[in-house]
Amino acid sequence: MSQGVAITGIGIISAIGNNVAENYASLISGKIGISKISQINTVHKNDIMVGEIATQNDELEKILNLDSNAYSRTPMIGIIAAQEAVANAGISDINACATGLISGTTVGGMDKTEQYFYDYFENDSHWNHITGLSAGDSTKKIAEYLNIEESFVTTISTACSSAANAIMLGARMIKSGQLDRVIVGGTDAMSKFTINGFKTLMIQSDTYNAPFDNDRKGLNLGEAAGYLVLESDKIIARDNKKVLAYVKGYGNANDAYHQTASSEHGDGAVLAMEKALKVAGLPPESIDYINAHGTATPNNDLSEGRALLRIFGKAVPEFSSTKAFTGHTLAAAGGIEAVFSVLALQNNIIYPNLNFQTPMKEFELQPELKLKQKELNTVLSNSFGFGGNCSTLIFSKEA
Repeated sequence: MSQGVAITGIGIISAIGNNVAENYASLISGKIGISKISQINTVHKNDIMVGEIATQNDELEKILNLDSNAYSRTPMIGIIAAQEAVANAGISDINACATGLISGTTVGGMDKTEQYFYDYFENDSHWNHITGLSAGDSTKKIAEYLNIEESFVTTISTACSSAANAIMLGARMIKSGQLDRVIVGGTDAMSKFTINGFKTLMIQSDTYNAPFDNDRKGLNLGEAAGYLVLESDKIIARDNKKVLAYVKGYGNANDAYHQTASSEHGDGAVLAMEKALKVAGLPPESIDYINAHGTATPNNDLSEGRALLRIFGKAVPEFSSTKAFTGHTLAAAGGIEAVFSVLALQNNIIYPNLNFQTPMKEFELQPELKLKQKELNTVLSNSFGFGGNCSTLIFSKEA
């Protein structure tokens, strides 16, 4: 049975870059991807700010050599990121061992299917996207593009913890010997449905989001895709693979507190972090940096802050949220922030928590405000979803 879960490849596309190198350059230079809506024609375009990927759909089709209007945006950006992860892992034959794909998404093909509302009777050009609405369709398309023989291909949709749960399931399957290699992460594109839905919840900001700030106004929606390649000890030894980092621990819990809100005391987050530390076999004081969920909503930052205090007491490690760079990318959040966590370990970097000015009145916690160089061995990353579904991942330089 495999004891280590090695990360051998990473791939990403987001509002701050089309690949890993561009994303990292933006993180360390303070370049943000938040702006007014430009790619979706919505009545809310002047009311909120979002994190859009600059590349248009027709450009993505050319990059991927796809027929026009063949895929919706979610699988296309997913393919971009997954393809980079596979290349980064140095994989020439994707089916040389038992390989799986576990992908998280919430939007699915919504960006295409919602067009039926406007032209159902006048235009039949979108009919090929009817079956693309389901979350599983994007995973299937990514697997087909990568030529993965379906030893295990599945989709996870647990709201904003989807990609984190995909990584957790993949790690468990590696450790149990069910797979030798698995591509894990998530992808979500912007759509009117999500813009309208979050507008109804009244948690979107009309300015730049400010995680953990007392005067935070809400989140900026974003779109992105991020994937890791996980491989077993057997494959690492067989191919003499370079290991970028390890999935050291993982935990998942659901406090079922509310349909959209987290417990104000952080109950689910506490359970997830406790489980991840237990799986990793690490005490809380061994965590060097926390990539917080940090959505900049009133509820999340209060809940997560209280959870951090319950786990770490007065010794909360340096922490920050990168959502001020990318926006909240929903199901993809755990995937892109896993990539950011690996990059933090590789470069011994703590990212700044942008836009923070005033500490929250409920507790004495302040995120890291500037880019900081520090020797890192372990990074904890949180991803929390609607319905109380909380997930925590711990990444390490050592197995």
